[in-house]
Amino acid sequence: MAISAPGIGSGLDIKGIVSQLMELEKKPLTQLTTQATGYQAKLSAFGQLKSQMANLQDQAAKLAKPANWDGLSFSSSNTAAVSGSVNTTTAQATSFSVQVSQLAQAQAAASNVFTAGKTFGAGQLTIDLGTWSGSSFTAGSAAAVNVNIAAGDDLTDVVAKINASNAGVSATVLKDASGERMILKSDATGVASAFRLRSTGASDLEDLRYNPAVAGAGMTRTQEALNTQATVNGVAVTSTNNTLTDAVPGVTLNFLQVTTGAVNVKVAQDTASIKSNITALVQSYNALSSALREMTKYEPGTDTAGTLQGDSTATGLQGALRRLFSDRGPASSSFGRLSDMGVAFQLDGTLKIDETKLTKALESPQELEDFFSNAAGGLAVRIESFSKGMLSASGGVASRYTAIQNAIQRNTKDQERMNDKIERTEARLLAQYSRLDGTIASLNSLNAYVTQQITTWNSQKSN
Repeated sequence: MAISAPGIGSGLDIKGIVSQLMELEKKPLTQLTTQATGYQAKLSAFGQLKSQMANLQDQAAKLAKPANWDGLSFSSSNTAAVSGSVNTTTAQATSFSVQVSQLAQAQAAASNVFTAGKTFGAGQLTIDLGTWSGSSFTAGSAAAVNVNIAAGDDLTDVVAKINASNAGVSATVLKDASGERMILKSDATGVASAFRLRSTGASDLEDLRYNPAVAGAGMTRTQEALNTQATVNGVAVTSTNNTLTDAVPGVTLNFLQVTTGAVNVKVAQDTASIKSNITALVQSYNALSSALREMTKYEPGTDTAGTLQGDSTATGLQGALRRLFSDRGPASSSFGRLSDMGVAFQLDGTLKIDETKLTKALESPQELEDFFSNAAGGLAVRIESFSKGMLSASGGVASRYTAIQNAIQRNTKDQERMNDKIERTEARLLAQYSRLDGTIASLNSLNAYVTQQITTWNSQKSN
């Protein structure tokens, strides 16, 4: 294998010479690399603008959509006693008073105390759901459920079998120092969900029955099954549970406590969500405006420029947004501009909300709706349309983003071609200088030989 050591024969610094020549060859590549860094920074900047424009479009869409102005809110003067919610498709703005005299509850009963470990004889427990009137029981529509008790079952076994029967009641073993007992409770509240528990078979199962119509041993009622009793504007209403649905169309009332006075309930347009949507639009604009200001700025003192300083798309977008948000609303609205509802421009180009003024404007939700969502020129409608246009394939922001991507691709190919050219040039120069090195080495060798011959001739002639 040949060993190459350029410059040994001639003494020339071939590698140094080629290296300096290649530095000149690489200057265009350095320019392309710098250009690529700039493109990537611009691509990132426009990617950020695309994201923020999309957010602005989303926030504007909330205010542009008429359905988002139909929201209703529920308020109660005593949420500890009466709470609720509204169905915006069926409810209407209204107000009324509520008084609660009785809360719904489930029937409960408890057995006498048994000695721990007590077992029962074989038999059957029958559970019915229905309504008690004194000692008279009227069974409901659900079929009676039979629970088979085996000889030797203890209270824990009985409770487990009752719970596994899905009879509409829940049983528990309650243990204390005196022994253990069974407690039973209806799964549902309301007078029609009371229970009756009958027994057949072993006589000791009678200690577990609840049937006031039959004299003798059995469970004792500890809680009566009750319906909710309330009034709405003085009109009596009742419910099997502590929720009243659609007594007032579209309104669900939750009863939490018996009241000592009237609770005022109001269903009104949901101005809180409207305010939230307006605030979100302002915040989205401010984020986009601040980003554009930072990207397009130039500081003469430090001679530093933003990523998009001088970019016509960015500066054009900045101006267009300012004009759009400064524009008047539709002629039909009593609000002329955003500033009329407390949303005004600051010196830095951002918007600021005057909370007092906006709260006052929210007292006229219909006028605000017209200002933002009027199909014939509502501000939010125009903002949504503008944003959508800028983000479309032919829109300013999206097309500029695509153009930068294309420029990056071209730059990458240019760098590849330049790197290939540099490699070929370096190989060519090394080959050329290697041949020069060989030629000079040959000449040096010939020179040494001729010099030696001349010296020999001169020596011979002297002798």
